[in-house]
Amino acid sequence: MQIFTRIVAASAAFAMASPAYADGATGLRGSIGVKPQYVLISFDNAGSNALWDRAFNLAQRSNAKFTYFLSCVFLIDHSDRKSYQAPGKASGRSNIGFASSKEDIAKRLDNIWRARNEGHEIGSHACGHFDGKNWTKAEWESELVTYRQVLSDAWAKYGNSPEPEGWKNFVAKEIRGFRAPYLSESPALIAALKDQGFTFDGSGVSKGPALPLHAGGLYQFGLPTIAEGPQNRPVIAMDYNMFVRHSGGFERTDHMGEFENRAYEAFKGAFERQYQGKRIPFQIGLHFTLMNGDAYWRALERFTAEVCTKADVRCTTYSDYLKETGGVEAASTPDLTQPQTGGGI
Repeated sequence: MQIFTRIVAASAAFAMASPAYADGATGLRGSIGVKPQYVLISFDNAGSNALWDRAFNLAQRSNAKFTYFLSCVFLIDHSDRKSYQAPGKASGRSNIGFASSKEDIAKRLDNIWRARNEGHEIGSHACGHFDGKNWTKAEWESELVTYRQVLSDAWAKYGNSPEPEGWKNFVAKEIRGFRAPYLSESPALIAALKDQGFTFDGSGVSKGPALPLHAGGLYQFGLPTIAEGPQNRPVIAMDYNMFVRHSGGFERTDHMGEFENRAYEAFKGAFERQYQGKRIPFQIGLHFTLMNGDAYWRALERFTAEVCTKADVRCTTYSDYLKETGGVEAASTPDLTQPQTGGGI
């Protein structure tokens, strides 16, 4: 699978919005000390209700807020699948299926609304999880408009209680982040996101932790490559990429403990390099899918329990990071031309 990599300019300026901070010789310091280390943890697909419960428990234990990039087909019952048509596809097609039942959707809607009310963030992961690298701007806009329409109508169609006040406003105005399936970013997608009023895109990949770039009103984040395994080879900080690295994309639960330890050590090592250094935000991406047993969820749970409880660490959402720091601006636009294989799902 092909994705587009972004090498972020080292000269990007980090502007802190809070008056409690001011530039100092050893970093941004002020009345509350050294600038915090931000950790941005996200989940793609956001389907399984059991994993919604597990994520809520993890957030409560570790004082963390997460960004959930939701696929909209999980708010379409299988019996209604013909109502969705992706660009260039037959109606009723999806790479990740549809919801298993109307009761399943009702529970998921409750989880989405709970997440929003508890300070987590809902972002878009498009609908049918197709690789849109060759889609035009108009085709991407069609998918993005469909996404909002599906979410806007979902509660009235499938909810097990009256639609909460503010649901439609939430769908229209609060879902402002996006991550492309397969991390398949393109200039057409970026243009569509800007025109559709999105604030940030999390589809890129950067060489190590990097500040986001800001161009044309859109912040562009890249999941970092991090050192992993006995040879410290770089891998994208995402469960799927480790799954492919560790077991070729096949389940090897007999090595689950080994893979958990490798993932934890990779996450912790990359975090410590920033925590003891420049404190560039560190990003991790997981899925609402268990791989190699639950090795990567276990690794994340160990990691968050250890680092998110530190006084100078903020495990927060992408949007809250941008609000709290005032955002960042880059000296140049991102390079979206260099292909890299082994992308996320």
